[in-house]
Amino acid sequence: MTDISRRAVLGVVGVGAVAGLTASWPRLTGSDIPGRGTDALNVAILGTSQDAASRAGLVQAFNAKFPHIPVRILAIQGADWSDFFAKILTMVAAGTPPDVVVVATEGAQLFADRLAAPLDDYVTKDAEAMSDYFSDVHPALIESFMYKGHLFQLPIDFNAANMYFNLGTLSKAGLELPSSTWTVDDFLSTARAMKKSSGGGPFVSYYWTNRLWGGVVPWLYINNTSFLTEEKSPGGDWLWNRFYAGDPAAKGRSGGYLWEHSNALAAPVEESFDVLRTIVREGLGTSPAQGGGNQLVAQFAGGSIGMTPAGGYWVEGLSEAGMAGKEYDVQFFPKMQSQKAQFGSSGYAIMKTSKRKDDAWEWVKFCVSREGMKLAFPTPNTTPTRRSMCNEALFGAKGPAHWKVFYDTLDTLPSAPIPAPPQQAAVETALIKNVSGAVTAGSRSAMQSNLRALDRDLTQALKIQA
Repeated sequence: MTDISRRAVLGVVGVGAVAGLTASWPRLTGSDIPGRGTDALNVAILGTSQDAASRAGLVQAFNAKFPHIPVRILAIQGADWSDFFAKILTMVAAGTPPDVVVVATEGAQLFADRLAAPLDDYVTKDAEAMSDYFSDVHPALIESFMYKGHLFQLPIDFNAANMYFNLGTLSKAGLELPSSTWTVDDFLSTARAMKKSSGGGPFVSYYWTNRLWGGVVPWLYINNTSFLTEEKSPGGDWLWNRFYAGDPAAKGRSGGYLWEHSNALAAPVEESFDVLRTIVREGLGTSPAQGGGNQLVAQFAGGSIGMTPAGGYWVEGLSEAGMAGKEYDVQFFPKMQSQKAQFGSSGYAIMKTSKRKDDAWEWVKFCVSREGMKLAFPTPNTTPTRRSMCNEALFGAKGPAHWKVFYDTLDTLPSAPIPAPPQQAAVETALIKNVSGAVTAGSRSAMQSNLRALDRDLTQALKIQA
């Protein structure tokens, strides 16, 4: 195993698991390594062969401008982002890494710290062309892909954790969509009214999942806290002064986030967990299930869920499930001590090991252009990072009445990415392991015991070194 792949593996699975992992490290053959033996620019995405095929138009348009740069889309299936990143690391270890990888917030610092090349010189060189992109993208999204003063990805899409409402369940409870400044007390009153009017049966007022995005994190953010300490690196002036000069939303932006210590024992963290414990104890919400909501769309569309956190990516799925935009709506997350919003984003990272970095940059630059992004996102299955694309044409026909909330979350509220240090996978494992016990605890003291365990596990996870 190469030094770079070994260090990256430590960040993904943790020190204790490395011995077992390397003992069962997957054996690769030529057929296991897409693109081997070709001179194409290999671009890895999380998805299926159908997902790769859906980018054919994007590749064709790129090749019309750059016929000398053949592109091969490598669709790599994974249960989640961590699984996808582990497979990328397998390719690195085998000596056949892709040139470019689509990386979500969950892996942004892992790649920035160990695998990806900074984009600073490319962005500066093509500053005139890039000005159109930056002028159309909120600086919070750019900052989320800064790391220790350098920019490693250009975000192409994002999703904030907004609150979706089944309007039928709201109406049955005698309620209307809450205002944008609604509070946690309003949330609890709404959830209780929904439960009371449901008449029993398979119904839950609030459905949530135990994961990094949309789990406990938004409840921490609205209480102006997090399970990890949040600091920022110096630097980044080369970007902010050149592309965001005079933009009030860029004031105080940095060289990127640092999440280096556990914050699980902070009093505001306990307060947020106690709100979730109330939700679970009163039967207002699910005891959180780990992972995504494969059945969630159908359950929400069928009226067995009143509220759930989701982003713009849900619009296409609900439409395909037969739910019209007039049957549901969306609002900001409720307010506690603050109304800080959580988001996750994704973008293309150029691998350090690529021998085609200049070609890779042309691909990245095209994919964030207006033409490239319109080809990449023809349907409302995510929220494009370009503000100009979050419009009536994309969300109006299929989306809810208040679809503007998707981008207004950034423009109106304080916001930050989900906490994802280079040791993200180990950190997320520690979080998931302890959340269920904390929110289902029979007493506050028992919940505090689970938070102490979370603090211990997080501290251990963060000790993993590059």
